[in-house]
Amino acid sequence: MSFKLRAWSPDDLPSLVRNANNPAIAGFMNDQFPHPYTKETGRNFIAMASQESPLHIFAIEVEGEAVGGIGIHPRTNIERKNAEMGYWLGEPFWGRGIITEAVKQLVAYGFQTFDINRIFARPFGTNLASQRVLEKAGFKLEGRFEKTFIKNGEYLDELVYAVRRPE
Repeated sequence: MSFKLRAWSPDDLPSLVRNANNPAIAGFMNDQFPHPYTKETGRNFIAMASQESPLHIFAIEVEGEAVGGIGIHPRTNIERKNAEMGYWLGEPFWGRGIITEAVKQLVAYGFQTFDINRIFARPFGTNLASQRVLEKAGFKLEGRFEKTFIKNGEYLDELVYAVRRPE
């Protein structure tokens, strides 16, 4: 299935709320990604994502509609050569290879756009699909930290996957 990464637009609000308002997605995201996902949450998110320069957070568009999001977040201070990646996709689009290809595109964009040497992602130990996505996109598991995250009252393992800038 074809998709493209692009900037978020205020016109994306209905599809953003429709796709993001899902406990199956929120359950694998940090608490900044709420459930329920409201129009107000979506408006605030689009306003924030739209003012970044260079762009850090992209909509994943399928057939003209924003059905997910992916972002790269360069770090500062002693972590300044690193960036964290996060992503989500509307449930009707799972299992089609979209996120794996979006991760690959964002990795290329990240190394081209930012002065970084490493991109990392931190999926929950329970998020097997995200672990597979990262492995298919060339990320290596660097570490597992037991019960470091707390989500919905449950302690979860934190995994750290990373990819390095090609030499």
